[in-house]
This record gives sequence, structure tokens and C-alpha cells, in this order.
Amino acid sequence: MDSSEKVQGPASYFPSIERTYGKPVTHWLQLLETVKDSKHMEQVAFLKEAHGIGHGHANALVAYQRAQSGS
Repeated sequence: MDSSEKVQGPASYFPSIERTYGKPVTHWLQLLETVKDSKHMEQVAFLKEAHGIGHGHANALVAYQRAQSGS
């Protein structure tokens, strides 16, 4: 990707997620691996309830992780 291209989709949330929660995106994606067999909204609820992630950020992480794994 050209450095002048703007990141779009779920990954566009990553800088804000890292700033807000103080952990790299890889941390959150590893946590999602522990619930990878759950439905999308169950994974979102896991991040929100167990880890205090806001809905939009949780949804972006789940959408990205599922797209990468082909789920």
C-alpha cells in the first residue's frame, strides 16, 4: 500500500484503539482467538464486558479478525 493511501475499514480504528486502551491491536486479536468459535456479536460482547472496550472499537476488532481468518 502506498503511504499516501488512507487506511479504511476496521483497521482505521487501530490507532484510536491503541491510544484509548494502551495495548497493541495484536493483544486484542490474541484475546479474540480465545473465543474464535463464538458468533460476531458474542465476540463483541466479550470485549465490551470482560475488557471494557467500547462497542465501535470492539466491533472493528472482531470484523478485522473475522475477515483475516475467513470467518
